[in-house]
Amino acid sequence: MSGPFSDSAPSSPLSRRGFLAATGALSLAAALTACGGDDGTAAASAKPVGRADLDKAMRTPTELTFWTWVPNIDKEIALFEKKYPAVKVKVVNAGQGTPQYTKLRTALKAGSGAPDLVQMEYQAIPTFTVTDSLLDLRPYGASALKSTFVDWTWSQVSGDDGEIWAVPQDTGPMGMLYRQDIFDRHGIQVPATWDEFAAAARKLHKADPDVYLTNLAANQPAAWHGLLWQAGGKPYVTSGKSDIAVSVDDAVSRKLGEFWGALAKEGVIGVEPDFTDGWYAALNRGKYATWLTGAWGPAFLSGSAKATAGKWRAAPLPQWDAAKPSAGNWGGSTTAVIRSSKNPIAAAVFAQFLNSDPASARMFATEQFFFPATKALLADASFLGDTPAFYGGQKVNQVFADISSQVDSSFQWPPFLDRVATDWTETVGKSLADKSDTVRALGSWQSRVTSFAKSQGFTVKGG
Repeated sequence: MSGPFSDSAPSSPLSRRGFLAATGALSLAAALTACGGDDGTAAASAKPVGRADLDKAMRTPTELTFWTWVPNIDKEIALFEKKYPAVKVKVVNAGQGTPQYTKLRTALKAGSGAPDLVQMEYQAIPTFTVTDSLLDLRPYGASALKSTFVDWTWSQVSGDDGEIWAVPQDTGPMGMLYRQDIFDRHGIQVPATWDEFAAAARKLHKADPDVYLTNLAANQPAAWHGLLWQAGGKPYVTSGKSDIAVSVDDAVSRKLGEFWGALAKEGVIGVEPDFTDGWYAALNRGKYATWLTGAWGPAFLSGSAKATAGKWRAAPLPQWDAAKPSAGNWGGSTTAVIRSSKNPIAAAVFAQFLNSDPASARMFATEQFFFPATKALLADASFLGDTPAFYGGQKVNQVFADISSQVDSSFQWPPFLDRVATDWTETVGKSLADKSDTVRALGSWQSRVTSFAKSQGFTVKGG
């Protein structure tokens, strides 16, 4: 997975879930113009596509262009082409995360060069639905898949009026990977609450100034959003295409700001940029006793910190209220169909097959080591029972599957995530790095996001 909202993520196959970073946000007016090349002929009709039309499309020789950064996805595509031999899928790697989105915006604005389908992270969907760039998949049978996927993932791909903008592929429910040996050496129990976590951070760093309980990267707004999600935050609540409530400086946000700002100011946690050479080296030498990460983290860490094999374990994040466990998400993506596709039926069928066909979905979990979005895999005994030696034989998949069931379904993303990311890094992230006032930085972030939203024509509530 890549560091969401960050361009500093690694380029390994498992580093594919980069959130939008600062790319120069389009104004709302300019974004709407980006759809100018679409004459609307491929837009979803009000009624479902008939079986005869669907069968005809899937028997007609067709080539679909699919922009994706997923490594070795030709294996999953082969399953589709075996079932529908008339349809061929051309894979193009147009970049990972942000670079791909930038190229997609350019193609949409030009009215040519856009693919039929794209790999799209959950948090990027609003940025493209606000410009009418994605095809509503309901007329093509996607509604029937709702029960196939984890509830909260379905809410991430659904619109206010029931539209289905994409099909979930993988997820990143957040948990805590920790060094069992360091915990044992210092008599630290796995913290069940954030208060216990803070006490452990102070205890550990006092006992060994070269070791920190964790690192909250000052360049990583994705981690902050995941923690905000877990805490019950509702930073962005949209209504239609032009109304948004911005609440990144509310009571929940300030609780996070006070907590993490204090630990950073005290110097008992690290704040160095993640997915850098220094960060990798720190994990390998035991500078950090935990990593708060998404469900893609276990596979990623086993390949990036090989010197620590057998020493790590997994646990849920500490809780703000132990009686009401909750979780957030960091990472994961979907398959979306571009509205201007000249082959909407074939593209929609492919997006659904790729992610819901049992064999294809399992392949993503076993070949690319993606954490599943389907309920079937998250209840599969062979998947849950895996006992990797890197984690001392612990059933790590079971830990994260349990966490996935606690992710809040109501969390929303803004339609200008790139700007949100930039502003977070320059305010909240900077306060962590500088060990200054994080709560005050939240106010600055709120002000900047609100001003930007208004400048783009949004009606803003809050701030």
